[in-house]
Amino acid sequence: MTRARVRTSGARPPLALALPALAAVAFLALPLLGILVRTEWGELAEHLSALGTVQALKLSLLVSFWALGLSLLLGVPLAWLLARVPFPGKAFVRSLVLLPMVLPPTVGGVALLLAFGRRGLLGPWLRDTFGITLPFHTSGAVLAATFVAMPFLVISLEGALGGLRPRYEETAASLGASPLRVFFTVTLPMVAPGVLAGAALTWARALGEFGATITFAGNLPGTTQTLPLQVYLLLQDEPEAATSVSLLLLAIAMAVLIALRGRWTGTPADRRVRGGGPVESAPEPPAPAGPPIPPAGRWGLHAEVTGFTRLTLDADPGTTIAVVGPNGAGKTTLLRALLGLTPRAHADLRLGDEDVTALPPHRRRVAWVPQDGALFPHLTALANTAYGLRAQGVARAEARREAQGWLDRLGVGHLAHRRPAQLSGGQAGRVALARALAARPRLLVLDEPLAALDQTTRAQVRHTLRTHLAGFGGVCLIVTHDPVEAVSLADRVLVLDEGRALQDAPPAEVTRHPRSPWVARMLGRNAWPGTATAEGLTLDAGGDLVAADPPPPGTRALAVVAPEAVSVHREKPAGSPRNVWPGTVREITSSGSRLRVLITSGRTPDLVAEITPQAAAELGLADGVPVWTSVKATETTVVPL
Repeated sequence: MTRARVRTSGARPPLALALPALAAVAFLALPLLGILVRTEWGELAEHLSALGTVQALKLSLLVSFWALGLSLLLGVPLAWLLARVPFPGKAFVRSLVLLPMVLPPTVGGVALLLAFGRRGLLGPWLRDTFGITLPFHTSGAVLAATFVAMPFLVISLEGALGGLRPRYEETAASLGASPLRVFFTVTLPMVAPGVLAGAALTWARALGEFGATITFAGNLPGTTQTLPLQVYLLLQDEPEAATSVSLLLLAIAMAVLIALRGRWTGTPADRRVRGGGPVESAPEPPAPAGPPIPPAGRWGLHAEVTGFTRLTLDADPGTTIAVVGPNGAGKTTLLRALLGLTPRAHADLRLGDEDVTALPPHRRRVAWVPQDGALFPHLTALANTAYGLRAQGVARAEARREAQGWLDRLGVGHLAHRRPAQLSGGQAGRVALARALAARPRLLVLDEPLAALDQTTRAQVRHTLRTHLAGFGGVCLIVTHDPVEAVSLADRVLVLDEGRALQDAPPAEVTRHPRSPWVARMLGRNAWPGTATAEGLTLDAGGDLVAADPPPPGTRALAVVAPEAVSVHREKPAGSPRNVWPGTVREITSSGSRLRVLITSGRTPDLVAEITPQAAAELGLADGVPVWTSVKATETTVVPL
């Protein structure tokens, strides 16, 4: 590993690429080197302290900071619009944003003059209505600098917003935060690197603006004569002074670029506090959880879902429903329809006695815990938990006190002042759950909340979740692929496939009589769909299955066989088994104290048998070994579809 890494880092680039690259570096560096070589260092201080230079510098700083302020005021909302909102003509608007970056500055100045000049489109109206004349005025220099510099902020921030996954903003909305509050408390803090990078580039570009300014605002000392224009004048009479002032502008530009260190797009990143990272390798013992959730109200659920996911869902207060199904079945679409966050499906939703169908997501009182928790990385665990309460108008002290109580109940109160990057997966899961419950929801939706945890941590968090859901007065929906979660946490299991409900029953019923091949396999069973015959089923994948109690012939049905009911033989068995098939061992995996053997055949469906390690050794099982399998008719469960 180390030897390969050294060889890679020491590999010589091909000369056909290296020579042009070095020529490009020289081409870019030589003009800057010329400034350094030609600068009169002994007279540098005198040149920079000259009255005209100082006056131009002050004006440049004034103009550039005003241009930065206008760019932030107008450019940040524009960047958000381009990154988050689909609308007709979006490509055209983005082209308008980019245009000043490729337009010759003097052409930009002419365009500004024709728009805001004394005879421009808006110039006469501005003069007659407000008494404002922009050309040959400091405000004109500000306008010119803003025109050419604002695109740097918009493009940089749009890239940062594009890299910010919307789940943070959607989670904030589900906690009760209005769109404007989400923007200022979640979106902007998380894209702060993009804002800072764009602001620095915008300010530097505005400070160095020349062409649009001289064309639109003129070159009036003390009014519009900025530092670049001063350099232009000094070149005619005092070239040494022009070189010194150019060096000053060069130093400022280089300082900005060095400060950015290549962060042109400012993509958002989780804020990790120095010295504290996530703890995953050795999970700590769970802190003792506090008392269960105190009842605060009871809200039933009635939902009519249409669109990609089509079903009617009713649940009494305090019900927990596990939503299961294969990928693409519509599970997440169902949750997002209840949240009001997707155009793929629509939910006519009633919570308790209130119809919330027409309400925006932040007013529905539907709290969402996404798969990774989506804790806001710039807030502590306590601030995360108090976020929903603060969004609903609760005073800061009361919100923090109640949030601390929720963290204590879930056993993570001692972590209140840590940032998410300092929490382990189990701790972050508890904080995300505490945040959702603290928001006083009427419906709680959890999208695979334990999927990212290791088995030990998952068991701990599952126990905590089960304890506190017992006191929740609303309805809880949990999307899961884990049969243990479905059985241990839920009162009902809702099975979806292609947007439709195949089964909605208690976990015990779904376990005994699964109506979906996917659910049966999730539960560890062999499952084969087919058509009923007088003796059993004709399987869709080929072959026949004899069953003890088949449904009427012609009925679509699902045959379910437990792996432990499959017998494995090296020779064709004789005797009582009604179902005997040849096959080949393709995979052997461990399942606790037993082995699961995958057996394939060209004549019958693949099946899984569960046997002891001793039996596998006696049979000499290995990958590629031919075997025979048998299943008794009485061990086969047939479920009509």
